[in-house]
Amino acid sequence: MAVSLAAVSPCTAGTFKGPWGIQLYSLRTELATNVPGTLDEVKSWGVKNVELAGTYNLTAGQFKAQLDAHGLTAVSGHFSYDEYRTNLDAVIHDAKILGLKYVGCAWIPHDDNQPFDEKTCREAIAVFNHAGEVLAKHGLRFFYHVHGYEFQPYQDGTLLDLMMKETNPKYMNFQMDVFWIVHPGQDPAALLKKYGKRWQLMHLKGMRDSTPTGLITGHSDVTNDVALGTGKIDYAPILREAEKIGIKWYYIEDESPSSEQQVPQSIHYLKTVKW
Repeated sequence: MAVSLAAVSPCTAGTFKGPWGIQLYSLRTELATNVPGTLDEVKSWGVKNVELAGTYNLTAGQFKAQLDAHGLTAVSGHFSYDEYRTNLDAVIHDAKILGLKYVGCAWIPHDDNQPFDEKTCREAIAVFNHAGEVLAKHGLRFFYHVHGYEFQPYQDGTLLDLMMKETNPKYMNFQMDVFWIVHPGQDPAALLKKYGKRWQLMHLKGMRDSTPTGLITGHSDVTNDVALGTGKIDYAPILREAEKIGIKWYYIEDESPSSEQQVPQSIHYLKTVKW
């Protein structure tokens, strides 16, 4: 039987709705010498929300004043593993001054000559569970930024599976850096679907076509970061799945020397991408 096309409702394309911001580490070189001027540039791109990775030789209070003066809100920030392990009070102090809602860890120290192993992973799980519980009492949400080396094989899965299983979802969530999921040869959309709301935040960065993948080193030359919508990562299905599971915050991160040119391109991509 023929079906009238007029009777079929048009399919509305999905579009990126955010909320989004940038990880200021993208401009670490510029911030190291000129915080006000760099934040002026960030504001000129239409950015309103940022994620922090340090305060660039300023106190937390001084950096917060600079953010306020430029109309920028710091939603989340990264602190070192050792601070979570030995100096939680300092993390809480600075996070409160900066007005953060989420605080996270982006790297678990390990000897680069040896793979990230079960022992190191279990030590980190203990640190994260304790930190997450303490931080929750102060209204802060803890997260771990996955960096690629967690995909070491473990039993019938990986050490990331162990971390997901053994960390308390009441106190701890995860940040997916899409580059560092593709780099070890994993599928970002599949992992978003697998672990659902354990993922709360995302880093969005493009990957140069020539970048090797299938590696679990957690290291790649920063020049392999390219603007969203270019390179080998197709972001449309990833963003579609991220919206389905309810990612809370998306941050453009670009660690390349060309970040000042590429971040505006990435912002344009997010405003125009459809699926």
